[in-house]
This record gives sequence, C-alpha cells and structure tokens, in this order.
Amino acid sequence: MERKMKPESLMMSYGYKPELSEGAIKCPIFQTSTFVFKSAEEGKAFFEVAYGLRQKKEGEELGLIYSRINNPDLEILENRLTLWDEAEECAVFESGMSAISTVLLEFLKPGDLLLISSPLYGGSDHFIKKILPKFNINVVEFYVGQSKEEIIDLINKTGIADKLSLVYIETPANPTNDLIDINCCKEIAKHFSSPEKEIYLAVDNTYMGPLWQHPLMHGADLVLYSATKYIGGHSDVIAGACLGSKELISRVKGLRTFLGNMASPNTGWLLLRSLETLKARMDIQAFNANKVADFLNNHASVEKVYFLGNITEKDTEQFNIKKRQCLTNGGMISFDVKGGENEAFKFLNSLKLIKLAVSLGSTESLAEHPATMTHVDVDVKLKQKLHITSKMIRLSIGVEHYEDIIYDIKQAIEKN
Repeated sequence: MERKMKPESLMMSYGYKPELSEGAIKCPIFQTSTFVFKSAEEGKAFFEVAYGLRQKKEGEELGLIYSRINNPDLEILENRLTLWDEAEECAVFESGMSAISTVLLEFLKPGDLLLISSPLYGGSDHFIKKILPKFNINVVEFYVGQSKEEIIDLINKTGIADKLSLVYIETPANPTNDLIDINCCKEIAKHFSSPEKEIYLAVDNTYMGPLWQHPLMHGADLVLYSATKYIGGHSDVIAGACLGSKELISRVKGLRTFLGNMASPNTGWLLLRSLETLKARMDIQAFNANKVADFLNNHASVEKVYFLGNITEKDTEQFNIKKRQCLTNGGMISFDVKGGENEAFKFLNSLKLIKLAVSLGSTESLAEHPATMTHVDVDVKLKQKLHITSKMIRLSIGVEHYEDIIYDIKQAIEKN
C-alpha cells in the first residue's frame, strides 16, 4: 500500500508537474491575465463549469480561463493548503479581511442574524459591527464562560432567532488567548437549523495557523486564516484563505470571482515558498513561546500573562477546550505590565530586538499595544469587560534564539 505522506513533506511538490513548466523544479510565477483555449468548444465547456451552469463531468479536465477566476499559482497553493486541515477545497484571497468579508457577505443577507464570539480581531469587529448593519444584518455576541444554554437563550431573546444564518467565532481570541468550544458552537448552529435551512459555523483560526488547531475536525464548516500571518510568515505578503467542503467553497469562490479579491499570481508564489518551511518555523515559535511565557510568569513587573500554557487547572472549561482542540500552546502571548499606558509604552519604546509593529506569526518577534492599536476601534466598555486594557502588551514570538528574545524583554521591562 502506498504511504500517506505528511503535509510538511508534500509542501515541496504537491499539485505541481515540472514537465508542464519546462522542467522547473519550483512553480514559476504565471504573470498572465488570460489563457488561450485550444478551441471554441473547450472555452465554452470551461465557462459552463466556472459560472455554475453545470457540474464537471466525471474525468473531465478543466483548464484555465482568466486570472480573476483561476491561475496555476493560485490553484496549486489552494490544493496544498487543504492538506493541513484535511479540507475538500480552499479559496485564497488577497488579504485576511477579504476572506472574512467575502464569507460574511456570501452567507448573510439583509434581515439575517449573525452570532459572534467576543473578542474578535479589531478589523473583524469593525466590519461586523460597523459595516454589516448598513446591509441590515443583525449581530449578537457571546463571551467566554457562557454556557450553551445561555447562548441559546441570548439568541432567542433577540426576537429574530429564526433569522440566525451564521455563527462566526475566533479561537484562541485575539489578543486574550481565550478559547471558544468549536463543537459547542456547532451544536448551537444545529439547534437553530432546520431541514430547509442549515446554519453554518465559521472559525477564524489565524492565531493557531493550520498546524496547531484543526477546526474542521471539531465541527466547523469553514475555517479562515489571515495567510499573512503564520502561512506567509515573512512579513512580505498580505493574503487570506478559507477552507471547507466543495459545496461551500464553490459558493465562496463564486462571490470572490465577482468581488475580484482573489490572490495575485505573485502572492500565490510567495505563499507556496512559505509553505515549505511552515512546520519548521511554527515548531520553533511554539518552543520559544513556552520559554518566554515561563520568564514573564516569574517577573515581578508582570501582573498577568495570557497564554495557553497557563491554562493548567484541570477540569475547568478552558482546560478541557485546550485539551480537545489545541495541539500546542501557540506562539502568541499577551501580558499586563504593572501600571498602565505609560509603563506599557515605555516597555515598547525600549525594545531593541523585538520590533514594535502589528501583525503576527512572522519569523521576527513583534510587540504591540492592542488597546490603542489593533483593537482601538473596539467599544471602550467592551475592551474593559474583555481585559483589553492600557496595561496589556501583545507579543508574537518569532524564530530568534529564545534567550535573545527574553533578554530583550528583560532589559525593556526593567526600564520601568
């Protein structure tokens, strides 16, 4: 029997045939807007399937049409990304927010109700609470610690429970590392589903990347990534991805075609390169994060550390979720310095190795101030409720030697 190889081995060549590209060992950049058909009949057949006029016939090989619809770099990238999450299909976008906004617009219509977890990434929070209401889409949010019954009651109290059309969660949450039970959220979606209308669950898995958590295996229908982060991993490309069943991703790709927010050939090529080292990079980042968290946990100037490795109390809800869903403690750490904004800013301004910048999951370590940066637009009262305060600092741990990362944190925090 043929061996089933691990995704990290397949990232070098899966889906690419060198003989179709002059024997090039790596996929070239197909910098072209359109593709030539062999015949008018072939062009007709390609368009029929691309626009959903008919299903692809068994054994039918479809070619390329136009780079807004498909492109070799994009198709090979999408095929490779399915391996980590064991998804049927993948759609890649020119940014994480374009992936998120396309999914929300595809599965919601005016009058619908959207259930979200809180907190969310600041950009997602803004789009959901400031843009979707312009389309008469209603939003209800729940918080960590609320039970399944409490969330169901929350939905019922909106008076439009019958309009619930999508559940959208982010776990671990940015920037608090709070965990949301994916399976429980799927059960809530099923509770409000009917034979006529299935309610889907979408999960933003950016914080864990495609290696450390697999939402589709825990009941999610769609998994979303800012591929800028761990997947890209070099702070040189902006991209997003959505994975799921063939049926759902065909809907997502359909809207992507007409919004025109697909990834470019150059973006696809850069991400193909990054996938080759994804596991190696993420393994180092997870190792380093554990070392950095240990240091922060024992420093007198640190009030609290928000890190999955600190969820150690057995039989608690967060511990049980972590045990079920998370394969590592991740590479993201938030912590509260003793004091407030002045002390936090002094720390950030004193860093030398770690860069003061937003984004995450890249090879270099980054630090930022969520309350005034990534989450500045989140409602002030909500930020207080979620502990996103002026004393919180968020770290994205890179691949530098952990002793150097710790040294930089130590010298900066002791400036206070």
